[in-house]
Amino acid sequence: MPYIHFTEEQKLRASEVDLVEFLRHQGEKLIRSGPEYRLASDHSVTVRGNGWYDHAVKEGGGPISFVQQFYDLSYPEAITRLLGGEQGTVYASAPKQEEKPRKEFALPSAGREMRRMYAYLLKHRFLDRNVVNAFVRAGLLYESCEKFKDREYHNAVFVGKDENGVPRHAHKRSLNSLGKTFRINVEGSDPRCSFHYTGTSNRLYVFEAPIDLMSFLSRYPRGWQEHSFVALCGTAEHAMLWMLEQNPGLRTVCLCLDHDEAGIEASGRLAEILHEHGYDDVAMLQSEHKDWNEDLKARRGLPAQEAEEHPQLIAASEVCGRIGVYMEECVIPERVGRELTNALCGYEMNLRRDYPEGAMTCIELASALALYAYGRGLRQLSEPHSSEELLEQLRSCIHPHQNRSSLNSRTAVLAEQAHAVLKLASKPGIRSEAEKRQLTEGWLELALSCAKISVKYEADVLKQQQKQEQAALQQEMG
Repeated sequence: MPYIHFTEEQKLRASEVDLVEFLRHQGEKLIRSGPEYRLASDHSVTVRGNGWYDHAVKEGGGPISFVQQFYDLSYPEAITRLLGGEQGTVYASAPKQEEKPRKEFALPSAGREMRRMYAYLLKHRFLDRNVVNAFVRAGLLYESCEKFKDREYHNAVFVGKDENGVPRHAHKRSLNSLGKTFRINVEGSDPRCSFHYTGTSNRLYVFEAPIDLMSFLSRYPRGWQEHSFVALCGTAEHAMLWMLEQNPGLRTVCLCLDHDEAGIEASGRLAEILHEHGYDDVAMLQSEHKDWNEDLKARRGLPAQEAEEHPQLIAASEVCGRIGVYMEECVIPERVGRELTNALCGYEMNLRRDYPEGAMTCIELASALALYAYGRGLRQLSEPHSSEELLEQLRSCIHPHQNRSSLNSRTAVLAEQAHAVLKLASKPGIRSEAEKRQLTEGWLELALSCAKISVKYEADVLKQQQKQEQAALQQEMG
């Protein structure tokens, strides 16, 4: 877009926009999480006032960086959006956030009975009575009774204890089967000590929420007490790592998060963290429907929410298929370097002209050229791969949790990466075995960087189409 000059006052107003209100105006669904809100479309992202934080990649910032990152806009476009455009609505500034002292943890007051809790968990969530009884007897589950403005509120409380058996964490969940759901971690809770059970085997099962965990046990009750289980009460890794630290015998980790976009991304991120901590035996178990409780509903013949595949995983297969066609039809072996440079120039030119479809054609061709060069390098190392094997390797390296940054932010990095690989490829003389391998790996990394751009673009288009379809359906019904 053309250069736009913003005054310092405009920049300041854009940086102070209340992100919660802004996102609501954009039609985004938010989930209350203590003093913050989580994006329903991505549970790892929280917003509060004019600040945001992505727990998956451990980075955050203010409204301008948020709009640049999640709406894939340039700096001037982001400010324009935040200021409501020329005739649009100017969003209110977020109130100044005061740092409050951390509240000391205390369990919610227990009720005299657990009738409501049992009725909810057994009749509405279809949990196995024996499973519920086991956690009640262990002091890890009870019904609270709290008074507020002359009214009583009853919740299921899922307790997490430390290594000495002292309660350090509590997750409250409303017992109403209709209307708005209430779930929150009690203030002052230690995130490491969330709801868990420790068994005797070497296996740990990891879930997002306590009811997910108990639904899994209700679905597969045989001998469950032998194994260990933890509910993250979110998607952060703290409780999982604490369980492994406290129980060195745990070596196999099964990630059982929700079968949706947020759960798939979180599983990929957690698996990466586990590998970094030396845990190689990591598996991902997915429910047939959106989560393990939906599976219990389906087994009873009740309507159940369908699983949601990640848009990037859907797009990856289609993008890699087209890259395979380009490899067969468009690659001229002796002109790989020159054609790659042309393809990358075409990508940048089409982006500047706001012609994304043309840009994606160029970037997929660039990926095909780099992948062909990678295959040629493997042959020189006496490690030949078929085209199908190369494409499958490329597809399997595309992980949604690693492919989140905006496309505008990648151009400079991609140019540097291509320059380094082409420089290495044009170096005169006979290459050593180590140099051959370095160049070969560089080709694969470049092919992957190019493919991930197209996958991200196509997935974003798919998500936008789904939003429009949902909005049209709601308008039709309402």
